[in-house]
Amino acid sequence: MSIEHFEIVLRFRGPPRSGNGGYTCGRLAAHLDGTVAARLKAPPPLGAPLRLDTAEGVARLFAGDTLVGEAKPAALDLQVPPAPTLAQARDAVPAFIGFRRHSFPGCFVCGPEREPKDGLCLFPGPVEGTALIASPWTPDPSLADETGAVRPEFVWSALDCPGAFAVMPRLAEGVAVVLGELTASITEDVRAGEPHIVAGWSLGQDGRKHLAGTAVYTEDGRVLAFARAVWIEVPQATWG
Repeated sequence: MSIEHFEIVLRFRGPPRSGNGGYTCGRLAAHLDGTVAARLKAPPPLGAPLRLDTAEGVARLFAGDTLVGEAKPAALDLQVPPAPTLAQARDAVPAFIGFRRHSFPGCFVCGPEREPKDGLCLFPGPVEGTALIASPWTPDPSLADETGAVRPEFVWSALDCPGAFAVMPRLAEGVAVVLGELTASITEDVRAGEPHIVAGWSLGQDGRKHLAGTAVYTEDGRVLAFARAVWIEVPQATWG
């Protein structure tokens, strides 16, 4: 068994009082190989001691005695659509619904209250003529390891929120979605300082559950990472 202790600092929040779901799932997946499914069981607390236990191909994250999340290797059968162009992604940003309606405006990934070197500032808007939403992304060097590759937890972060905004047009007023499960595969390094495209698309709805796909592409459209998410409807007032 391997054991890791860490805290989720305020910078990596999603809702005001809990960690960003994609970032937390990425930390859960850190000691597992290949495609991983990470499921959140409780809101990841900020500034609290966390313990990540990994044994026999399963990683479990605890806050005290509370199981926060669990991850294990998985298969991911997802048809990733062709990438929009970088110009299309840039043109989509002004129509980002989060500029007008955002459940968690301080979110590390998609919060419009965050500055570029503080948050990821992914603001995906609809791409004309497609079912995609997309945003450009040039990862800051502070997100990378010594080789210049963006650390996996930040790639998982980028694969998180665009899925929420892909399903947001279906939501009623006063309803938010929080991440329940994220299954992700990183097939190539995402390089800091280089322009990328991040896209999301809806995969349907089952009651309070919404399904979405996301992907990170190079500027020329090569898929570097992709994911399928399960989003759960919650009253926004209880999470804001």
